[in-house]
Amino acid sequence: MLVTARSHRLLLVEDDAELRDMLTETFADEGYLVDGAPDGQRGLHLGLTRTYDVMVVDRMLPALDGLALVAKLRARACTARALMLTALGTVGDRIAGLDGGADDYLTKPFELDELSARVRALCRRTTESADALRIGPGLLDLSLRDVQLPDGTRVGLSAREFELLRMLAARPGAVHSRNELRCRVFDEAAGSSIVDTYVYYLRRKLGRDAVKTVHGLGYRLGTL
Repeated sequence: MLVTARSHRLLLVEDDAELRDMLTETFADEGYLVDGAPDGQRGLHLGLTRTYDVMVVDRMLPALDGLALVAKLRARACTARALMLTALGTVGDRIAGLDGGADDYLTKPFELDELSARVRALCRRTTESADALRIGPGLLDLSLRDVQLPDGTRVGLSAREFELLRMLAARPGAVHSRNELRCRVFDEAAGSSIVDTYVYYLRRKLGRDAVKTVHGLGYRLGTL
């Protein structure tokens, strides 16, 4: 297995089961953490409830087509790089895909090596453009998955603490409801109090002002 510097999370939305299985195995062998979805609705659910670095999305999908899927995820502040994979290869189709929120566009049939290279390039763009998110005078380091406090001290975070803080830091002025945070950061079966518990954990590690409570609405990013 080729292990990347950090295991990038990849969402693969493809209705052709044979192709989806083959690509899932290929990307997993290259070191990616891969989730597969057979249709647009399942892809939308995964995109809203989990955090990905890259999405490979077939354009012609049942339930919800690829363009609509990417547009809906972009509207919910999903920052994963998106590669549109499709048999529709005219200039107009490519323009529509790129204007619709995709970062790259590859037509079928394709060479597997080229697809892999394009996904690696998108991962590099993700890493280079967003190595850290600012939290007031502090930083959330996306590669090391920890927080650098204003005095230079680094504070380690659990996986769930990191994902919760990352979601808040990606839109620092936005207020997120408890239900939104629960659905996008934690498992579907998680109880309604799970968000409050992890906000408590973050405040205990980073200070009470790290996460602000907006009474009656939810939480937003604070400062360190």
